[in-house]
Amino acid sequence: MAHRARPAAKRMVDEQLRARGLEDERVLEAMTTLPRHMFVPAPVRQQAYEDHAVPIGFDVTISQPFVVGWMTDALDLRGDERVLEVGTGSGYQAAVLARLAREVFTIERVPVLARRARWVLRALGLDNVHVFVGDGSLGLPQHAPYDAILVTAAAPSVPDELLDQLAPGGRLVAPVGGAMLQSLRLIRRSDDGELAVSDRGGVVFVPLVGARGYSERD
Repeated sequence: MAHRARPAAKRMVDEQLRARGLEDERVLEAMTTLPRHMFVPAPVRQQAYEDHAVPIGFDVTISQPFVVGWMTDALDLRGDERVLEVGTGSGYQAAVLARLAREVFTIERVPVLARRARWVLRALGLDNVHVFVGDGSLGLPQHAPYDAILVTAAAPSVPDELLDQLAPGGRLVAPVGGAMLQSLRLIRRSDDGELAVSDRGGVVFVPLVGARGYSERD
């Protein structure tokens, strides 16, 4: 199944990522070789490689391919990192990270989505991904520290709990802001613990629901 998807994935990468200036060949290769349609529910599977986010149920989406590549590129992974992903969703972003890092921990608050993602990741042989169910806004302190943290839902601010779990020399990428528009933040922790924050541009994500995010009523 994966090899039949490669032409569609390659076209997606060439037209949506390369054409917009993404140049990290490791990221581009990972997204070329992954069958993105396996992470999308059957009723909308034909949209898997299109240039937009796709709903996967429970008010959650699989992110636009360019955004997946852009955020992954910002983490600057080299292959030996332990990575935390907050917001497993479909599992596609975790799969991309798994191709680029040594070990990936991903947490999802919706048990059904976590089970689906776990099944697809196992089917693809990505045994370096560990899927957990819980409040991602608090991270996974039992497995910290992490060399990289990627948050795939919008928070009003970056939770201190996640910053505390970032290793010296680590990078954290998260959308921060209100419900309609956020800023993609890149936070780097220096070897002596200092944090440097940069703004990578505007994005739109579903809200991060949890103790350090938004409530389900927001």
